[in-house]
Amino acid sequence: MARIKTDFLVLGSGIAGLTFAIKAAQMHPDRRVLVLTKTDTGESNTRYAQGGVAAVWDMEKDTYEKHIADTLDAGDGLCKRDIVEIVVHEGPERVREIIEWGARFDREKDDANRYDLAREGGHSEHRILHYKDLTGWEMQRTLMETARQFPNIEILEHYFALDLITQHHLGRMVIRVTPDIECYGCYALHKETGEIDTILSRVTVLCTGGAGQVYKTTTNPVIATGDGIAMTYRAKGRVENMEFVQFHPTALYNPAGENPAFLISEAVRGFGGILKTAEGEEFMHLYDPRQSLAPRDIVARAIDSEMKKRGTDCMYLDCRHLDKDAFVAHFPTIYEKCLSLGIDPMKDLIPVAPACHYMCGGIRVDAWGRSSIHRLYAAGECSSTGLHGANRLASNSLLEAMVFAHRIAHDTRERVGQWTYQDDVPDWNAEGTTDPQEMVLITQGLKELKEIMSYYVGIVRSNIRLKRALDRLFLLYQETEDLYRTTTISPQLMELRNLITIAYLITRSASHRRESRGLHYTTDYPNCQPFIEHSVL
Repeated sequence: MARIKTDFLVLGSGIAGLTFAIKAAQMHPDRRVLVLTKTDTGESNTRYAQGGVAAVWDMEKDTYEKHIADTLDAGDGLCKRDIVEIVVHEGPERVREIIEWGARFDREKDDANRYDLAREGGHSEHRILHYKDLTGWEMQRTLMETARQFPNIEILEHYFALDLITQHHLGRMVIRVTPDIECYGCYALHKETGEIDTILSRVTVLCTGGAGQVYKTTTNPVIATGDGIAMTYRAKGRVENMEFVQFHPTALYNPAGENPAFLISEAVRGFGGILKTAEGEEFMHLYDPRQSLAPRDIVARAIDSEMKKRGTDCMYLDCRHLDKDAFVAHFPTIYEKCLSLGIDPMKDLIPVAPACHYMCGGIRVDAWGRSSIHRLYAAGECSSTGLHGANRLASNSLLEAMVFAHRIAHDTRERVGQWTYQDDVPDWNAEGTTDPQEMVLITQGLKELKEIMSYYVGIVRSNIRLKRALDRLFLLYQETEDLYRTTTISPQLMELRNLITIAYLITRSASHRRESRGLHYTTDYPNCQPFIEHSVL
């Protein structure tokens, strides 16, 4: 067991984590910035983002007011307007910054000085900067190369953060209403050695991404297990709006199964793709005047509804009328993936179905990324800033991550020197535990969890489904906690434990919201109510 000290501890190496690390390293060349990632540095939710990053770029056609209005409309009344205004106004500068660091967004063929701006569902203008259909990969590449230039940034791979360290670990009683809870760092499992290290830090920043693996079908990578949100909840930090789980309407339907599910980007519909039935009939006009370009919550529910009416496993996206050369140039990865499954997008309808895609809720933070726990910040998908409200507008997530990473770096600029290390934190205590005898208990538990959430807490919910889910989750929680108390820590056990916490938070929050709003639709309360506050747990 090692004891490590750092000035800045960053959990996660996606766009939020690396953006913060770079900025902190720039501002404090004499201070240490330590980044932990539980796999390789390049593996993150960011890498899988296809569509792009939304920003008001063409000021001749677009305005901040339009982007703000589109975000508020998608958020269905629950966005925090001041946060929306901050992100929309500060976003373009953050995009310019990553371009200066080397990000290569696509430009127009006939004018290399202008970016090829795409339009996606819910947007009133073309404002999506993109790199083919691999925007997240390109931004991740840029950040990794930039981070390597700073000698005071250290990235430790294959480190799994287990728990945040607070006064609780010093023997104090800490409950959810305890004032002035402080974070002193975290305990982390070195996956290659099996040792659990104590990492002490002046500042801790959670950039741990989403929790899509709580469902059977998700576009998220296998690492998306809600670790940061679960750790914060266990540390008695505030979590909010967990009922708002965004299902991407158009994951590629593969009857053989695939984890993660392959995403057919929203940009394909922005490019002219049209949703249809197997018979080639359009149906989105029955649900929204914006048809295939309606916001994601509307499109996902529409597809789900049509699938249930017809008893089918998917709907279809028609791209046969689009120019082949232009389609292949914009979406080379999607085109090749379809061909690999025997689907030619220029000749065949593309089978699609909704899949869990993004958590709009998470760790409650303020305008500077501060959580309810002192010295603990959060940015990216694990956070709930108030930008997304009840439904995220397409391509706003990468923008939000960069804006809040920047703001956290500035908020901690003076504070980091005021905070000291808590040297009397004890090492991790593993007494009384033994190696697990049957891994099937963990793998089967994960399978049961995904089925509970997919069948009872999916796109459409009801009181009886939520009650049944909570009952099943409680039994699963008890069984898993017994394993946790008696067996040696493993990444698989911790991921299951974290996902059970995420599932509970989603289901509990959904049962509290007695209305249908945004991504939360319940058959018992099908209408929106005017004054229901944010759900905080």
